[in-house]
Amino acid sequence: MDTIRNFGRLTFSSFLIRNYRLYFIGQAISLSGTWMQTVAQGWLVLQLTGSGTQLGIVVALQFLPLLMFGPWGGLFADRHNKRTILYYTNGVSALLSLGLSVLVFSNATHLWHLYVLALGSGLVRIFENPARQTFIPELVGNEHLKNAVSLNATANNLARVIGPSISGILIAGVGIAFCFLVNAFSFVIGIAVLFLMHKEELHPVTPKPKQPYEVRDGFRYVMKTSLIRNTLIMMALVGTFVFEFQVSLPIFAVQTFHGDAASYALLMSSLGLGSVLGGLFAAGRTTVVPQHLVIFAALCGTSLVAASLMPTLALAAVALGVVGFFTINVTSLANTMIQLESDPSMRGRVMALWSMAMQGSTPIGGPIVGFVAEFGGGRWGVAVGGAAALLAAFFGYMTLRKKDEEIIPEHVHVFAEEATAEHAKRT
Repeated sequence: MDTIRNFGRLTFSSFLIRNYRLYFIGQAISLSGTWMQTVAQGWLVLQLTGSGTQLGIVVALQFLPLLMFGPWGGLFADRHNKRTILYYTNGVSALLSLGLSVLVFSNATHLWHLYVLALGSGLVRIFENPARQTFIPELVGNEHLKNAVSLNATANNLARVIGPSISGILIAGVGIAFCFLVNAFSFVIGIAVLFLMHKEELHPVTPKPKQPYEVRDGFRYVMKTSLIRNTLIMMALVGTFVFEFQVSLPIFAVQTFHGDAASYALLMSSLGLGSVLGGLFAAGRTTVVPQHLVIFAALCGTSLVAASLMPTLALAAVALGVVGFFTINVTSLANTMIQLESDPSMRGRVMALWSMAMQGSTPIGGPIVGFVAEFGGGRWGVAVGGAAALLAAFFGYMTLRKKDEEIIPEHVHVFAEEATAEHAKRT
């Protein structure tokens, strides 16, 4: 019983912080809406065009602005109040989703509408992604950073279970437009949660005086910090080809298993359920070691290849649950390593590059995976991601293995001491 209590205390330690509890609830609701829209949008593109390549293009447009202008969004996050940024980005996102729902309700949707709205969503991501990533340390401080990052990733993947499940029900029951309408409402809830937070309990970072060439300095900082640089290269490979599930899985469901929207929702939900379990596992771990990142990346690649070979939809869903377990450990561990290693004044720009690696790479990977899946078959679209994860694991093994005992344990120990001292002063 004591072991269970200790595990629970470690796994959910960030929930002791009121602002983080609110943030977690808001993220779980808002991200559920986002995943509803992700499934609905993918299905809408396939209904309009029947083309995996077109689906890849629509998805790519959501992330193209992040690829092109991500560092400036990170600098903006370093220079401005992150809570305020999130107010505005949630509001604009709500309007975009509402506009898409109106188009679908009125049966006036054309492919170019989806292009424009996807690009608009991408412009919001320039500012939203680095602000959201770097807001977490301001909520919990360094002491609970790893736990909070893991729980936040768990919220995302809990949403990946709930969102697709609801979208499948709504698409079959009342129509695809309701998915976009509910997503718009979920952003309003996100705004309400930000409003309820206690400002005096945040840990804001005081920005350094404005200097010339700050974006360039962010690139230079990353390039000279080997742990951050090599981890970002690994995650660029993963982000480009592994996390293209909203492109590969609809085609996998339709071409390989002759399924429908419910089949696609099942695959996404299974992936999300595995990620939730993996996120809870990651949240209960206190060690941050690069070797573990390499191991999880290799297991992620192996399980993705296995999923691509499954003979039935049910077995593919089970295999994707395993994939979800390993992918969440890859992303949460890499995210924590980078944030702990980053200078707080540079964290916004560093996490903007993280967003570029994980999501901004979609304009490259999305069309490629869509093309491979459309013309080579749905299995190949999934298998490409597995091969990329294995390549990332090999790169990590070659570049990060010397860091296992020299940097991370010492660095985490320093952060833990600083956080404990700061907590003692506040109490």
